[in-house]
Amino acid sequence: MILRAEWIKFRTVPSWVAGVVTAALIVVALGLLAAAGTQMSCMNGTREVACPPPPTDAAGLAVRDKFTFTHRSLTGDGSLTAKVGDMAGTITYPPPNHDQIVAGVVPWAKAGLLVKDGTKPGSDYAAVMLTGEHGVRMQHDYTEDVAAPFDASAKVAWLRLTRSGDEITGYVSADGQTWQKISTVRLAGLPDTVQIGLFVTSPSGMTVDEQAQGGHAVAARFTQATAAFSQVSPAGGWTDTLVGYDEYRTDWEKGHPPGHTEANGVLTLAGSGDIAPETEEGMPISLMLTGVFAGLLPLIAVAAFCGTAEFRHGMIRTTLAAMPRPGRVSAAKAAVIGAVALAAGAVAVGVTMPVTLRLLQAKAVVILAMPWTTTLRIAVGTALLLSLAAVFAYGMGSLLRRAVPAIVIVTALLVAPPILAMASVLPGAAGTWLLRLTPGAGFAIQQAVTAYPQLAKPQTVLDGYYPLAPWAGLGVLALWALAAVAAATWRLRRNPA
Repeated sequence: MILRAEWIKFRTVPSWVAGVVTAALIVVALGLLAAAGTQMSCMNGTREVACPPPPTDAAGLAVRDKFTFTHRSLTGDGSLTAKVGDMAGTITYPPPNHDQIVAGVVPWAKAGLLVKDGTKPGSDYAAVMLTGEHGVRMQHDYTEDVAAPFDASAKVAWLRLTRSGDEITGYVSADGQTWQKISTVRLAGLPDTVQIGLFVTSPSGMTVDEQAQGGHAVAARFTQATAAFSQVSPAGGWTDTLVGYDEYRTDWEKGHPPGHTEANGVLTLAGSGDIAPETEEGMPISLMLTGVFAGLLPLIAVAAFCGTAEFRHGMIRTTLAAMPRPGRVSAAKAAVIGAVALAAGAVAVGVTMPVTLRLLQAKAVVILAMPWTTTLRIAVGTALLLSLAAVFAYGMGSLLRRAVPAIVIVTALLVAPPILAMASVLPGAAGTWLLRLTPGAGFAIQQAVTAYPQLAKPQTVLDGYYPLAPWAGLGVLALWALAAVAAATWRLRRNPA
Protein backbone atom coordinates (compact mmCIF):
# COMPACT_ATOMS: atom_id res chain seq x y z
CA MET A 1 0.00 0.00 0.00
CA ILE A 2 2.69 2.48 1.04
CA LEU A 3 4.86 1.45 -1.90
CA ARG A 4 2.00 2.12 -4.29
CA ALA A 5 1.41 5.51 -2.69
CA GLU A 6 5.06 6.47 -3.05
CA TRP A 7 5.12 5.27 -6.67
CA ILE A 8 2.07 7.44 -7.44
CA LYS A 9 3.82 10.42 -5.87
CA PHE A 10 6.89 9.83 -8.02
CA ARG A 11 5.19 9.39 -11.37
CA THR A 12 2.96 12.42 -10.88
CA VAL A 13 5.99 14.75 -10.81
CA PRO A 14 6.89 15.27 -14.50
CA SER A 15 10.34 16.71 -13.79
CA TRP A 16 11.34 13.59 -11.85
CA VAL A 17 10.19 11.25 -14.61
CA ALA A 18 11.94 13.44 -17.19
CA GLY A 19 15.14 13.39 -15.13
CA VAL A 20 15.23 9.58 -15.01
CA VAL A 21 14.49 9.31 -18.73
CA THR A 22 17.25 11.86 -19.42
CA ALA A 23 19.72 9.82 -17.39
CA ALA A 24 19.01 6.71 -19.46
CA LEU A 25 19.21 8.63 -22.74
CA ILE A 26 22.60 10.10 -21.77
CA VAL A 27 24.01 6.63 -21.13
CA VAL A 28 22.78 5.41 -24.51
CA ALA A 29 23.76 8.54 -26.46
CA LEU A 30 27.31 8.73 -25.11
CA GLY A 31 27.81 5.02 -25.74
CA LEU A 32 26.71 5.40 -29.36
CA LEU A 33 28.88 8.50 -29.83
CA ALA A 34 31.90 6.67 -28.45
CA ALA A 35 31.28 3.72 -30.77
CA ALA A 36 30.82 6.00 -33.78
CA GLY A 37 34.12 7.74 -33.07
CA THR A 38 36.20 4.60 -32.46
CA GLN A 39 38.61 3.37 -35.14
CA MET A 40 41.16 0.56 -34.99
CA SER A 41 43.77 -0.75 -37.41
CA CYS A 42 47.06 -2.62 -37.21
CA MET A 43 50.29 -2.63 -39.21
CA ASN A 44 51.53 -5.75 -40.95
CA GLY A 45 54.95 -4.60 -42.02
CA THR A 46 54.26 -1.46 -44.01
CA ARG A 47 50.63 -2.35 -44.69
CA GLU A 48 47.70 -1.11 -42.62
CA VAL A 49 45.29 -3.97 -42.02
CA ALA A 50 42.28 -4.78 -39.88
CA CYS A 51 43.38 -6.03 -36.47
CA PRO A 52 42.92 -9.79 -36.03
CA PRO A 53 40.90 -10.76 -32.96
CA PRO A 54 42.88 -12.53 -30.23
CA PRO A 55 42.18 -16.23 -29.71
CA THR A 56 39.88 -17.24 -26.89
CA ASP A 57 40.18 -19.98 -24.30
CA ALA A 58 37.54 -22.55 -23.45
CA ALA A 59 35.78 -20.06 -21.16
CA GLY A 60 35.57 -17.41 -23.90
CA LEU A 61 38.32 -15.18 -22.48
CA ALA A 62 40.60 -13.35 -24.92
CA VAL A 63 44.10 -14.75 -24.50
CA ARG A 64 47.63 -14.29 -25.82
CA ASP A 65 48.97 -17.63 -27.02
CA LYS A 66 52.21 -17.19 -28.95
CA PHE A 67 55.32 -19.30 -28.38
CA THR A 68 57.81 -21.70 -29.95
CA PHE A 69 56.73 -25.26 -29.32
CA THR A 70 58.97 -28.27 -29.99
CA HIS A 71 56.66 -31.19 -29.36
CA ARG A 72 55.38 -34.63 -30.13
CA SER A 73 52.18 -36.55 -29.53
CA LEU A 74 51.44 -38.23 -26.21
CA THR A 75 48.66 -40.80 -26.11
CA GLY A 76 47.40 -41.73 -22.69
CA ASP A 77 49.50 -41.13 -19.61
CA GLY A 78 53.18 -40.18 -19.64
CA SER A 79 55.76 -37.66 -18.61
CA LEU A 80 58.56 -35.43 -19.89
CA THR A 81 61.73 -34.41 -18.03
CA ALA A 82 64.44 -31.91 -18.97
CA LYS A 83 67.17 -29.75 -17.54
CA VAL A 84 66.39 -26.14 -18.49
CA GLY A 85 68.78 -23.21 -18.32
CA ASP A 86 71.13 -20.84 -20.11
CA MET A 87 68.29 -18.41 -20.73
CA ALA A 88 69.41 -15.51 -22.85
CA GLY A 89 67.72 -13.12 -25.20
CA THR A 90 67.47 -9.85 -27.02
CA ILE A 91 65.63 -6.65 -26.16
CA THR A 92 65.12 -4.27 -29.03
CA TYR A 93 65.61 -0.58 -28.41
CA PRO A 94 65.38 -0.48 -24.59
CA PRO A 95 65.71 2.72 -22.54
CA PRO A 96 67.22 5.15 -21.90
CA ASN A 97 67.69 6.19 -25.51
CA HIS A 98 65.93 3.37 -27.38
CA ASP A 99 68.69 3.47 -29.96
CA GLN A 100 70.25 0.04 -29.82
CA ILE A 101 69.49 -3.67 -29.61
CA VAL A 102 70.97 -5.29 -26.51
CA ALA A 103 71.24 -8.71 -24.91
CA GLY A 104 68.86 -9.39 -22.03
CA VAL A 105 65.94 -11.44 -20.73
CA VAL A 106 62.72 -9.79 -19.57
CA PRO A 107 61.36 -10.85 -16.14
CA TRP A 108 58.46 -12.91 -17.52
CA ALA A 109 60.36 -14.68 -20.32
CA LYS A 110 59.43 -18.38 -20.04
CA ALA A 111 61.15 -21.63 -20.95
CA GLY A 112 59.95 -25.06 -19.91
CA LEU A 113 57.70 -28.05 -20.52
CA LEU A 114 54.15 -27.84 -21.74
CA VAL A 115 51.25 -30.16 -22.47
CA LYS A 116 48.50 -28.80 -24.70
CA ASP A 117 45.23 -29.85 -26.26
CA GLY A 118 46.62 -29.49 -29.80
CA THR A 119 48.53 -26.54 -31.22
CA LYS A 120 45.56 -24.27 -31.94
CA PRO A 121 45.96 -20.90 -30.15
CA GLY A 122 43.62 -20.75 -27.20
CA SER A 123 43.51 -24.48 -26.53
CA ASP A 124 43.92 -25.78 -22.98
CA TYR A 125 47.41 -26.23 -21.60
CA ALA A 126 49.47 -26.75 -18.47
CA ALA A 127 53.16 -25.88 -18.19
CA VAL A 128 56.05 -25.84 -15.78
CA MET A 129 58.68 -23.23 -16.55
CA LEU A 130 61.80 -21.31 -15.63
CA THR A 131 61.28 -17.55 -15.94
CA GLY A 132 63.59 -14.60 -16.43
CA GLU A 133 63.29 -13.21 -12.89
CA HIS A 134 60.31 -14.89 -11.22
CA GLY A 135 61.76 -18.30 -10.54
CA VAL A 136 60.07 -21.57 -11.44
CA ARG A 137 56.31 -21.46 -11.96
CA MET A 138 53.48 -23.77 -12.94
CA GLN A 139 50.75 -22.17 -15.02
CA HIS A 140 47.62 -23.42 -16.78
CA ASP A 141 44.55 -22.15 -18.60
CA TYR A 142 46.15 -18.69 -19.13
CA THR A 143 45.08 -17.21 -15.79
CA GLU A 144 46.39 -19.65 -13.18
CA ASP A 145 49.91 -19.28 -11.75
CA VAL A 146 51.69 -21.08 -8.89
CA ALA A 147 55.22 -20.31 -7.69
CA ALA A 148 57.40 -23.36 -7.09
CA PRO A 149 59.15 -23.98 -3.74
CA PHE A 150 62.49 -23.34 -5.37
CA ASP A 151 65.30 -20.80 -5.34
CA ALA A 152 63.79 -17.84 -7.18
CA SER A 153 67.23 -16.70 -8.34
CA ALA A 154 68.15 -20.07 -9.87
CA LYS A 155 69.18 -19.91 -13.51
CA VAL A 156 69.01 -23.68 -14.05
CA ALA A 157 66.32 -26.13 -12.99
CA TRP A 158 65.27 -29.68 -13.69
CA LEU A 159 61.60 -29.75 -14.66
CA ARG A 160 59.14 -32.62 -15.03
CA LEU A 161 55.58 -32.69 -16.29
CA THR A 162 53.40 -35.78 -15.93
CA ARG A 163 49.98 -36.61 -17.23
CA SER A 164 47.53 -38.98 -15.57
CA GLY A 165 44.14 -38.79 -17.24
CA ASP A 166 42.97 -35.19 -17.03
CA GLU A 167 45.45 -34.37 -14.27
CA ILE A 168 48.76 -32.67 -14.99
CA THR A 169 51.45 -32.47 -12.28
CA GLY A 170 54.55 -30.29 -12.35
CA TYR A 171 57.76 -31.01 -10.47
CA VAL A 172 61.07 -29.20 -9.98
CA SER A 173 64.48 -30.39 -8.90
CA ALA A 174 67.88 -28.81 -8.35
CA ASP A 175 69.84 -31.94 -9.29
CA GLY A 176 67.51 -34.25 -11.20
CA GLN A 177 67.47 -36.66 -8.26
CA THR A 178 65.31 -35.13 -5.53
CA TRP A 179 62.01 -33.78 -6.83
CA GLN A 180 59.50 -31.36 -5.33
CA LYS A 181 55.90 -31.28 -6.46
CA ILE A 182 54.70 -27.82 -7.51
CA SER A 183 51.02 -28.44 -8.20
CA THR A 184 48.50 -30.76 -9.83
CA VAL A 185 45.91 -29.21 -12.12
CA ARG A 186 42.97 -30.71 -13.96
CA LEU A 187 42.33 -29.96 -17.62
CA ALA A 188 38.71 -31.07 -18.01
CA GLY A 189 37.95 -32.91 -21.24
CA LEU A 190 41.58 -33.38 -22.26
CA PRO A 191 41.65 -35.78 -25.28
CA ASP A 192 43.48 -39.08 -25.13
CA THR A 193 46.17 -37.77 -27.50
CA VAL A 194 47.78 -34.43 -26.63
CA GLN A 195 50.92 -32.55 -27.61
CA ILE A 196 53.75 -32.46 -25.10
CA GLY A 197 57.13 -30.81 -25.44
CA LEU A 198 59.48 -27.91 -24.86
CA PHE A 199 58.58 -24.25 -25.22
CA VAL A 200 60.07 -20.77 -25.09
CA THR A 201 58.34 -17.41 -25.22
CA SER A 202 59.14 -13.83 -24.27
CA PRO A 203 56.60 -11.02 -23.78
CA SER A 204 57.26 -7.41 -24.70
CA GLY A 205 59.72 -5.53 -22.54
CA MET A 206 57.77 -2.85 -20.69
CA THR A 207 59.22 0.47 -19.63
CA VAL A 208 57.27 2.79 -17.34
CA ASP A 209 58.14 6.48 -17.24
CA GLU A 210 56.62 8.48 -14.39
CA GLN A 211 55.26 11.79 -15.66
CA ALA A 212 55.93 15.05 -13.86
CA GLN A 213 52.26 16.02 -14.16
CA GLY A 214 51.15 12.67 -12.71
CA GLY A 215 50.51 9.25 -14.13
CA HIS A 216 52.95 7.29 -16.25
CA ALA A 217 53.70 6.42 -19.85
CA VAL A 218 54.23 2.79 -20.85
CA ALA A 219 56.30 1.67 -23.82
CA ALA A 220 56.58 -1.90 -25.12
CA ARG A 221 59.70 -3.34 -26.84
CA PHE A 222 59.95 -6.51 -28.90
CA THR A 223 62.01 -9.22 -27.21
CA GLN A 224 63.13 -12.74 -27.99
CA ALA A 225 64.35 -15.36 -25.53
CA THR A 226 66.43 -18.51 -25.96
CA ALA A 227 66.93 -21.45 -23.60
CA ALA A 228 68.85 -24.71 -23.62
CA PHE A 229 67.15 -28.03 -22.88
CA SER A 230 69.39 -31.00 -22.03
CA GLN A 231 68.92 -34.48 -20.54
CA VAL A 232 65.50 -34.55 -22.21
CA SER A 233 63.68 -37.78 -21.45
CA PRO A 234 62.17 -39.30 -23.45
CA ALA A 235 63.94 -37.69 -26.40
CA GLY A 236 63.45 -37.51 -30.14
CA GLY A 237 60.56 -37.32 -32.57
CA TRP A 238 60.22 -33.55 -32.31
CA THR A 239 58.11 -31.27 -34.48
CA ASP A 240 58.44 -27.49 -34.42
CA THR A 241 55.29 -25.36 -34.31
CA LEU A 242 55.29 -21.57 -34.02
CA VAL A 243 52.02 -21.26 -32.12
CA GLY A 244 50.25 -17.94 -32.70
CA TYR A 245 52.88 -16.43 -35.03
CA ASP A 246 51.86 -14.49 -38.14
CA GLU A 247 53.85 -14.49 -41.38
CA TYR A 248 55.39 -11.04 -41.00
CA ARG A 249 59.04 -10.83 -39.83
CA THR A 250 61.17 -7.78 -39.26
CA ASP A 251 64.65 -7.76 -40.76
CA TRP A 252 66.05 -8.58 -37.33
CA GLU A 253 63.67 -11.53 -36.92
CA LYS A 254 64.60 -12.85 -40.37
CA GLY A 255 68.18 -13.12 -39.15
CA HIS A 256 67.14 -14.61 -35.80
CA PRO A 257 64.26 -16.95 -36.67
CA PRO A 258 62.28 -18.67 -33.89
CA GLY A 259 62.47 -22.44 -33.68
CA HIS A 260 64.91 -25.01 -32.34
CA THR A 261 68.40 -26.22 -33.09
CA GLU A 262 70.06 -29.35 -31.71
CA ALA A 263 73.72 -30.08 -31.03
CA ASN A 264 75.36 -32.69 -28.81
CA GLY A 265 72.03 -33.67 -27.31
CA VAL A 266 71.15 -30.10 -26.31
CA LEU A 267 68.10 -28.45 -27.85
CA THR A 268 68.14 -24.66 -28.02
CA LEU A 269 64.80 -22.96 -28.55
CA ALA A 270 64.19 -19.34 -29.52
CA GLY A 271 60.81 -17.62 -29.33
CA SER A 272 58.80 -14.55 -28.47
CA GLY A 273 55.24 -13.82 -27.38
CA ASP A 274 53.39 -14.83 -24.24
CA ILE A 275 50.91 -17.33 -22.85
CA ALA A 276 48.58 -15.21 -20.73
CA PRO A 277 45.28 -13.32 -20.67
CA GLU A 278 45.01 -10.72 -23.43
CA THR A 279 44.46 -7.21 -22.08
CA GLU A 280 45.78 -4.92 -24.81
CA GLU A 281 44.92 -6.13 -28.31
CA GLY A 282 41.30 -5.03 -28.21
CA MET A 283 38.79 -2.83 -26.46
CA PRO A 284 36.74 -3.86 -23.42
CA ILE A 285 33.01 -3.46 -24.13
CA SER A 286 32.66 -1.80 -20.74
CA LEU A 287 34.21 1.36 -22.24
CA MET A 288 30.93 1.86 -24.07
CA LEU A 289 29.24 2.36 -20.68
CA THR A 290 31.34 5.34 -19.60
CA GLY A 291 28.25 7.46 -20.23
CA VAL A 292 27.11 6.23 -16.83
CA PHE A 293 29.25 8.96 -15.25
CA ALA A 294 27.26 11.70 -17.00
CA GLY A 295 23.96 9.83 -16.69
CA LEU A 296 24.34 9.74 -12.94
CA LEU A 297 24.11 13.52 -12.63
CA PRO A 298 20.39 13.93 -13.47
CA LEU A 299 19.62 10.72 -11.59
CA ILE A 300 21.33 12.02 -8.46
CA ALA A 301 19.41 15.29 -8.73
CA VAL A 302 16.07 13.51 -9.07
CA ALA A 303 16.80 11.21 -6.14
CA ALA A 304 17.95 14.08 -3.92
CA PHE A 305 14.80 16.07 -4.69
CA CYS A 306 12.73 12.97 -3.87
CA GLY A 307 14.37 12.97 -0.47
CA THR A 308 13.72 16.65 0.22
CA ALA A 309 10.37 17.42 -1.47
CA GLU A 310 8.04 16.58 1.39
CA PHE A 311 10.19 18.40 3.93
CA ARG A 312 10.27 21.50 1.74
CA HIS A 313 6.47 21.73 1.63
CA GLY A 314 5.70 20.25 5.05
CA MET A 315 3.88 17.32 3.46
CA ILE A 316 5.89 14.89 5.54
CA ARG A 317 3.48 15.52 8.43
CA THR A 318 0.58 14.34 6.26
CA THR A 319 2.52 11.28 5.17
CA LEU A 320 3.40 10.36 8.77
CA ALA A 321 -0.18 10.94 9.86
CA ALA A 322 -1.30 8.34 7.32
CA MET A 323 1.65 6.01 8.01
CA PRO A 324 3.02 6.75 11.51
CA ARG A 325 6.07 4.50 11.08
CA PRO A 326 9.07 6.55 9.85
CA GLY A 327 11.10 3.44 9.10
CA ARG A 328 8.56 2.10 6.63
CA VAL A 329 8.07 5.50 5.05
CA SER A 330 11.77 5.96 4.49
CA ALA A 331 12.22 2.40 3.21
CA ALA A 332 9.30 2.75 0.79
CA LYS A 333 10.62 6.00 -0.67
CA ALA A 334 14.10 4.50 -1.08
CA ALA A 335 12.65 1.35 -2.66
CA VAL A 336 10.67 3.33 -5.21
CA ILE A 337 13.54 5.55 -6.37
CA GLY A 338 15.88 2.54 -6.34
CA ALA A 339 13.47 0.47 -8.45
CA VAL A 340 12.91 3.31 -10.92
CA ALA A 341 16.66 3.82 -11.33
CA LEU A 342 17.19 0.07 -11.70
CA ALA A 343 14.62 -0.12 -14.49
CA ALA A 344 16.08 2.91 -16.27
CA GLY A 345 19.59 1.49 -15.92
CA ALA A 346 18.52 -1.91 -17.25
CA VAL A 347 16.94 -0.31 -20.32
CA ALA A 348 19.96 1.95 -20.92
CA VAL A 349 22.46 -0.90 -20.61
CA GLY A 350 20.23 -3.28 -22.55
CA VAL A 351 20.20 -0.87 -25.49
CA THR A 352 23.78 0.43 -25.28
CA MET A 353 25.74 -2.82 -25.07
CA PRO A 354 24.28 -4.72 -28.06
CA VAL A 355 23.93 -1.67 -30.32
CA THR A 356 27.45 -0.38 -29.71
CA LEU A 357 28.80 -3.92 -30.10
CA ARG A 358 27.25 -4.14 -33.57
CA LEU A 359 28.57 -0.71 -34.53
CA LEU A 360 32.10 -1.58 -33.43
CA GLN A 361 32.05 -4.97 -35.17
CA ALA A 362 30.88 -3.30 -38.38
CA LYS A 363 33.94 -1.03 -38.17
CA ALA A 364 36.30 -3.99 -37.57
CA VAL A 365 37.06 -2.80 -34.05
CA VAL A 366 38.31 -5.73 -31.98
CA ILE A 367 36.36 -6.23 -28.78
CA LEU A 368 38.17 -8.20 -26.11
CA ALA A 369 36.25 -11.44 -25.70
CA MET A 370 35.17 -12.29 -22.20
CA PRO A 371 33.12 -15.07 -20.59
CA TRP A 372 29.36 -14.52 -20.74
CA THR A 373 29.31 -14.39 -16.96
CA THR A 374 31.55 -11.31 -17.08
CA THR A 375 29.29 -9.64 -19.65
CA LEU A 376 26.25 -10.42 -17.50
CA ARG A 377 27.99 -9.07 -14.40
CA ILE A 378 28.83 -5.78 -16.12
CA ALA A 379 25.29 -5.37 -17.49
CA VAL A 380 23.43 -6.26 -14.29
CA GLY A 381 26.02 -4.58 -12.10
CA THR A 382 25.78 -1.28 -13.98
CA ALA A 383 22.02 -1.22 -13.52
CA LEU A 384 22.49 -1.96 -9.82
CA LEU A 385 25.13 0.78 -9.65
CA LEU A 386 22.59 3.32 -10.90
CA SER A 387 19.98 2.00 -8.49
CA LEU A 388 22.25 2.17 -5.45
CA ALA A 389 23.47 5.62 -6.47
CA ALA A 390 19.86 6.81 -6.53
CA VAL A 391 19.17 5.31 -3.10
CA PHE A 392 22.34 6.94 -1.75
CA ALA A 393 21.31 10.33 -3.15
CA TYR A 394 17.78 9.92 -1.77
CA GLY A 395 19.20 9.09 1.67
CA MET A 396 21.51 12.10 1.67
CA GLY A 397 18.69 14.38 0.52
CA SER A 398 16.35 13.06 3.20
CA LEU A 399 19.07 13.33 5.86
CA LEU A 400 20.12 16.90 5.00
CA ARG A 401 16.64 17.99 3.84
CA ARG A 402 18.33 20.30 1.36
CA ALA A 403 18.74 19.17 -2.23
CA VAL A 404 21.71 21.20 -3.43
CA PRO A 405 24.13 20.15 -0.63
CA ALA A 406 23.01 16.55 -1.08
CA ILE A 407 23.67 16.66 -4.83
CA VAL A 408 27.11 18.19 -4.31
CA ILE A 409 28.11 15.67 -1.63
CA VAL A 410 26.90 12.64 -3.55
CA THR A 411 28.59 13.80 -6.75
CA ALA A 412 31.84 14.47 -4.90
CA LEU A 413 31.82 11.07 -3.19
CA LEU A 414 30.47 8.91 -6.00
CA VAL A 415 31.35 10.40 -9.39
CA ALA A 416 34.51 12.38 -8.70
CA PRO A 417 36.80 9.69 -7.13
CA PRO A 418 37.08 7.33 -10.13
CA ILE A 419 37.52 10.25 -12.53
CA LEU A 420 40.24 11.86 -10.41
CA ALA A 421 41.99 8.55 -9.72
CA MET A 422 42.16 7.41 -13.34
CA ALA A 423 42.84 10.82 -14.90
CA SER A 424 46.22 11.00 -13.13
CA VAL A 425 45.04 13.99 -11.10
CA LEU A 426 45.80 12.20 -7.82
CA PRO A 427 48.87 10.19 -6.76
CA GLY A 428 48.34 6.49 -7.33
CA ALA A 429 48.14 5.62 -3.61
CA ALA A 430 45.54 8.32 -2.94
CA GLY A 431 43.45 7.13 -5.86
CA THR A 432 43.63 3.56 -4.62
CA TRP A 433 42.31 4.45 -1.18
CA LEU A 434 39.56 6.63 -2.64
CA LEU A 435 38.37 3.69 -4.72
CA ARG A 436 38.37 1.45 -1.68
CA LEU A 437 36.55 3.71 0.77
CA THR A 438 34.24 6.04 -1.14
CA PRO A 439 31.00 5.14 -2.93
CA GLY A 440 33.02 5.49 -6.15
CA ALA A 441 34.29 1.96 -5.41
CA GLY A 442 31.02 0.79 -6.97
CA PHE A 443 32.39 1.44 -10.46
CA ALA A 444 34.58 -1.65 -10.01
CA ILE A 445 31.52 -3.61 -11.13
CA GLN A 446 32.24 -2.37 -14.69
CA GLN A 447 35.81 -3.68 -14.83
CA ALA A 448 36.07 -6.10 -17.74
CA VAL A 449 39.79 -6.89 -17.64
CA THR A 450 41.10 -8.62 -14.53
CA ALA A 451 44.49 -7.82 -13.04
CA TYR A 452 46.92 -10.74 -12.86
CA PRO A 453 50.28 -10.54 -11.08
CA GLN A 454 51.97 -12.63 -13.78
CA LEU A 455 51.38 -9.99 -16.47
CA ALA A 456 54.27 -7.73 -17.37
CA LYS A 457 52.32 -4.51 -17.92
CA PRO A 458 51.43 -2.12 -15.07
CA GLN A 459 48.01 -2.82 -13.57
CA THR A 460 47.37 0.11 -11.25
CA VAL A 461 44.47 2.46 -10.68
CA LEU A 462 46.09 4.80 -13.19
CA ASP A 463 45.86 2.01 -15.76
CA GLY A 464 42.14 1.52 -15.14
CA TYR A 465 42.27 -1.32 -12.62
CA TYR A 466 40.14 -0.96 -9.48
CA PRO A 467 41.66 -2.05 -6.15
CA LEU A 468 38.55 -3.98 -5.09
CA ALA A 469 36.89 -6.97 -6.74
CA PRO A 470 33.77 -6.02 -8.76
CA TRP A 471 31.12 -7.17 -6.29
CA ALA A 472 33.13 -5.99 -3.30
CA GLY A 473 33.29 -2.51 -4.83
CA LEU A 474 29.54 -2.51 -5.41
CA GLY A 475 29.13 -3.67 -1.81
CA VAL A 476 30.95 -0.54 -0.60
CA LEU A 477 28.44 1.61 -2.49
CA ALA A 478 25.57 -0.44 -1.04
CA LEU A 479 26.88 0.18 2.49
CA TRP A 480 27.02 3.93 1.86
CA ALA A 481 23.45 3.86 0.51
CA LEU A 482 22.24 1.83 3.48
CA ALA A 483 24.01 4.15 5.93
CA ALA A 484 22.50 7.26 4.31
CA VAL A 485 18.95 5.87 4.43
CA ALA A 486 19.42 4.64 8.01
CA ALA A 487 20.68 8.06 9.13
CA ALA A 488 17.80 9.77 7.36
CA THR A 489 15.33 7.42 9.07
CA TRP A 490 16.94 8.08 12.45
CA ARG A 491 16.54 11.84 11.94
CA LEU A 492 12.97 11.40 10.74
CA ARG A 493 12.09 9.60 13.97
CA ARG A 494 13.70 12.25 16.15
CA ASN A 495 12.55 15.27 14.20
CA PRO A 496 9.81 14.55 11.66
CA ALA A 497 9.68 18.09 10.32
